[in-house]
Amino acid sequence: MAAGGKTKTAPEPDVEFDENGDELASIAEVPRLPGENLAAWKRRRKKKTRKLKKRIKALEAEIAAVREAKEAAEAALSYELTDDTETAVREAIKSGDTDLLSDLVSDLHPADFADLLERQNATGRDLIIEAAGDDFDPEVIPHLDDSVRETVVATLEPEVLADAVSKLDSDDALELIEKLDDADKAQVLDAIPDEERVLVEQGLTFAEGTAGRLMQREIVVVPEHWDVGQTIDYLRSMSTAPDDFYDLYVVDARYRPVGKIPLSLLLRNKRPIPVVDIMSTGFHKIPADMDKEEVAMLFRRYGLVSAPVIDEGEWLLGAITVDDVVDVIDEEAEEDLLRLGGVASDDLHGNLVETTRSRFIWLAVNLMTAIVASAVIGVFETTIEKIVALAILMPIVASMGGNAGTQTLTVAVRALAMRDISPTNAAKFVVKETMVGWLNGMAFALIAGVVTWAWFGDPDIAIVLAASMIINLVIAGLCGTLIPISLDKMNIDPAVASTVFLTTVTDVVGFFTFLGLAAVFLI
Repeated sequence: MAAGGKTKTAPEPDVEFDENGDELASIAEVPRLPGENLAAWKRRRKKKTRKLKKRIKALEAEIAAVREAKEAAEAALSYELTDDTETAVREAIKSGDTDLLSDLVSDLHPADFADLLERQNATGRDLIIEAAGDDFDPEVIPHLDDSVRETVVATLEPEVLADAVSKLDSDDALELIEKLDDADKAQVLDAIPDEERVLVEQGLTFAEGTAGRLMQREIVVVPEHWDVGQTIDYLRSMSTAPDDFYDLYVVDARYRPVGKIPLSLLLRNKRPIPVVDIMSTGFHKIPADMDKEEVAMLFRRYGLVSAPVIDEGEWLLGAITVDDVVDVIDEEAEEDLLRLGGVASDDLHGNLVETTRSRFIWLAVNLMTAIVASAVIGVFETTIEKIVALAILMPIVASMGGNAGTQTLTVAVRALAMRDISPTNAAKFVVKETMVGWLNGMAFALIAGVVTWAWFGDPDIAIVLAASMIINLVIAGLCGTLIPISLDKMNIDPAVASTVFLTTVTDVVGFFTFLGLAAVFLI
């Protein structure tokens, strides 16, 4: 007991660590050096303590930094492909560090892995696939762009492709197989089990772009004499059940679908209830030869999650699920958008020569139509020479007509793609768009006329410009509907050819009306 009644406690021993962080000994237990007085020993111990605390603080900071980096990397790898991850992958590719690459891509979602591959050149893709090794997920392949998929598949051995086909759903496996050349296709088919090969070969018999190619063969089918309990027991014992499914199909003795049961409804009913009492009989059956665009329209219109696919005898073949339909809708929308711009396909990942060749054709067509419009201008060369203002103003008329026509054309092409235009409402649509062109023509004719009068101080030129603008916008609205509807009637994709025809019409009509009216009334 110390003076003053306070208890003096011994200080906790300080601990020293070696370079690996292993504990050495308590500083307090280090004996005093020979001839070292108490004050010197305390100073030495205090100095070592300060050094120890600095080292501990540095280690804690390093541990925190590593933990933070690990958490950030896990978050990035688990949910999305971040810029940091992509940068790290690029650096690993430059250094050829396959071990680091393997760590970076091992936990990526298949969609993110596919995105990463698409952003690399051929060398980078090969190195990433090599780094993934046996852990390469076949689910990556369906997510790849077509042009990139071809290069990736070309780097994989037939045995690896066969393993991928075996692990993929039948619809994804079929999409992979159909892109191979005949030699590789035969090798892969020979390498997969007989049962799976039969399903793939049957799928290849359907025409490309049909429901038969889109469907998956892994479905849950039960006979109509079963009850809920038998069905649940069957689901638990199935070894070939699809990974994800939404509906069960009830079939008769001839394997024709007679009912559909949502999985959620099955689980909410008691075991003794017969499946025929809870199944829905008013479901949509999709013929195997139905075009995939029609399938997407059916899903969209009726809000379907899945639908059975049948052959000509109504025998159940498989099912189409909404995730596959989303891909179809995305592909068709992208295709129409690209074609409206005169581009045959998404060539972001294509090579230079193929991209140039695909665009050359439409540019050549546009050149021919531009020559036609220029020929119209040439007819009025004398008129333009006499009134120079016409050369300044005539692009306005053509430009306004082209933009107005493109607006109408976009609405028409979309309506045709979505089957919103029918023989009963086509005339109404044409009249409406023509009236829209007339009203816009009147409004912009007034604006352009006032500006032209103020600009050149000639009311006659302003009147000619206003009149030609009204005519061209009315023609733009009329042709923006009639051209795609007519092409659709002739079984020509309106998204491909409509833009070229419409641009020619609006240019020719715009130049002809403006210069023609000027020749009649101003000269």
